[in-house]
Amino acid sequence: MQRDTAIVFDCGATNIRVIAIDARGSIIASESFPNATRPDPFYPAYRIWDTDEIWEKMCMASRKVMGTIRPERIAGVTVTTFGVDGTLFSGDGKMLYPVVSWQCERTKQIMQDIGKYIPPEELYSESGVLPYSFNTIYKLVWFLENRPEIISKSHVFLFMPSIFIRMLTGEMINDTTMAGTSMMMNQHGRDYSDLILGKTGIGRELMGPLAEPGTIAGTVSTKAAEETALPAGTPVVLTGHDTQFAIFGSGAGKNEPVLSSGTWEILMVRAGDFMAGPEQLDLEITTELDSRPGLFNIGTQWIASGVIEWVRRNLYSDLGDNAFELMIEGAEKVAEGCRGIKVIPKFYEERGSGPGGQILGLTMESTRDEIFRAVLESLSRRLAEGMAALENAGGFRAGSILCVGGGSRNRLWNKLRARSTGLPLRIIKQKETTVLGASLFVQAACGNFSSPEDARSEIDYNIEIIEPD
Repeated sequence: MQRDTAIVFDCGATNIRVIAIDARGSIIASESFPNATRPDPFYPAYRIWDTDEIWEKMCMASRKVMGTIRPERIAGVTVTTFGVDGTLFSGDGKMLYPVVSWQCERTKQIMQDIGKYIPPEELYSESGVLPYSFNTIYKLVWFLENRPEIISKSHVFLFMPSIFIRMLTGEMINDTTMAGTSMMMNQHGRDYSDLILGKTGIGRELMGPLAEPGTIAGTVSTKAAEETALPAGTPVVLTGHDTQFAIFGSGAGKNEPVLSSGTWEILMVRAGDFMAGPEQLDLEITTELDSRPGLFNIGTQWIASGVIEWVRRNLYSDLGDNAFELMIEGAEKVAEGCRGIKVIPKFYEERGSGPGGQILGLTMESTRDEIFRAVLESLSRRLAEGMAALENAGGFRAGSILCVGGGSRNRLWNKLRARSTGLPLRIIKQKETTVLGASLFVQAACGNFSSPEDARSEIDYNIEIIEPD
């Protein structure tokens, strides 16, 4: 392939990156700049994303990346970001209000009062998405209640990736993976819910057309080419929500759960169906649309390495750069059960779970290594509970768990996870699964492969398997 390279614009909450990645998943060049919210110029206590600032950083990163690669190698470009966020545009492409950040608290009261439009249980049952205060639906209701004049001027709501697609191409179109995070979709229909939109008063025309990931939205305009150093006319491919492309990029097939282990652990599966009833709501199960039609990404999450970091900071502060390795070595010498010590972390920060975490069974002889192992055992049990909840919601039985992220490098934790779930852990050495997943859709859209799955078959994941003992 002469044109074997995808350019991925990856906007995260803490970093903005532009990465050039080839058809075998090798990163050729990468550049990043920090990202952060800004005060809302109209309501200084609230938080927004400054998309002009983000675009400027994207352009700087793109120019640096383009300075290191041959333009004739570029197959296409795409944009992936976090979910739910976006804003309203006029028909001539003018942004009518800054992007309200998922970190903003203005919508907390909207979420609490949503029952005046639609019962929360009905909203969850129809959409499959957990009621987090940052969900798109609450932001649009906030506009309806607080800034109706902006709604009246609006032509379309664009999600975050589509805002930058517009800057690259001039086109205004959303993809289904971002819409699937909005809490306004009928996930089974893979389209916006007439029930939800009707009860909240959000016009269907406001949400604009939807297209599937892998659709070519347009080409890099002359203006965008000057700003980014990308060749004018380069195809720009829709991808969208970073979570969906991380799952695809991990190599997961249908009914093969993926555990992304970091500060939070996110357990998701690409299932053929899902349930969103009272039981799933109580168990904190959320469902989003997969990057491929006919599949649903059922997930749950809990605080994980954040708890381990708390232990390191408070119990192992005397250790230096090698702290985690020494912590693991110490905990490996502790017998299972940790001499009666049990740790109950506070897993659910967003929706609340009563009092904070607890450490039970301490005695005068208890050691910090016993406490650390008790944390790992507790987190491993939580994984087993989450796995059972996903299997029930998706009507499947898992044969293994794919594991990615920083937490996958803790050998003792991996052993305890496999033991608690009774499933082999398949540890993926590929670190950039989001960027990789998005790039595979570019490769297929631009004709290098017959499908994203075909493109993925060329990737060497270098998997290590941890069997349950």
